[in-house]
Amino acid sequence: MDAVDQILAQWNAARPDLNVRAMGPLGRFKRVAQIFNREMSVTFEKYGLNAAGFDVLATLRRTPPHALSAGELMSSMMITSGTMTNRIDQLAKSGLVCRTADPKDARKAVVQLTEAGRSLIDQAVSEHVKTQAGLLARLEEEEISTLDQILRKLLSEEKPASEEQPSFRQE
Repeated sequence: MDAVDQILAQWNAARPDLNVRAMGPLGRFKRVAQIFNREMSVTFEKYGLNAAGFDVLATLRRTPPHALSAGELMSSMMITSGTMTNRIDQLAKSGLVCRTADPKDARKAVVQLTEAGRSLIDQAVSEHVKTQAGLLARLEEEEISTLDQILRKLLSEEKPASEEQPSFRQE
């Protein structure tokens, strides 16, 4: 019995009229996400990054030619323009990205990895992948595949009828 089971037992005793079944997996998702984020942050910090900076560098690195407009970065990361500008500014100050003229439209700028940024993200992502594997090490390969399928289904584009607008912000 874990802490979530204890919470469920308390709710079942306090309010036996409620079906709290969904509370178990959702409570565990929240706890797992907190633990995983904390562990991944340790990896990012080794490279002088936070999750936000890592996301920008990783997005640029995995998208040839390693240069995107701020708008393209925003849409791939689902964040606001102010947040994106701040992230780019911080990475530019650190010499990890630079802004250059867009060859297709001189009125726009593109954000490009510098050599230092590419070297750093290559090192950080290698360790990040190891960290992620370690976080799932207790699971068998088949369990990881099943979990992935279930999560993909939960994240599918269909939204519950009761949800007209997202109840959370993604950044």
